[in-house]
Amino acid sequence: MSGHSDKRGRERVKARGHLHGEVMVFHPMTIVDISHGGAQVETPFPLQLDSLHQFRLTLGDLSVVVRGRIAYCRVGELRDVAVFRSGLEFVEPSDHALQAISSFVEALSAAKPSTGVVDGEVLNDTDGA
Repeated sequence: MSGHSDKRGRERVKARGHLHGEVMVFHPMTIVDISHGGAQVETPFPLQLDSLHQFRLTLGDLSVVVRGRIAYCRVGELRDVAVFRSGLEFVEPSDHALQAISSFVEALSAAKPSTGVVDGEVLNDTDGA
């Protein structure tokens, strides 16, 4: 047991009473279309209008995380389960994310016909909005 405290670097103290927290989890989504400034996505759950979320976008060989604001959300195609279509606006993306998105959008624009949908994930409620 003495080796455990050496790895930690700082002493932990017992919580008095009950401390609560939350964990943020990525959920699968489908990217229907994407532009330099945002995307339309499908999720199995609604996203609240004007809420902020982090999105992991898988763009070919690259994966980037961007923050997005939900501009609209409505019921999409009726399937075995409900599907919701949301429009998101990228909020202050990093230079790395902007470059990856721009390159991917340019590649999709040059490809004929359209290559279809892209996969991604949404990390719910970064701001609890």
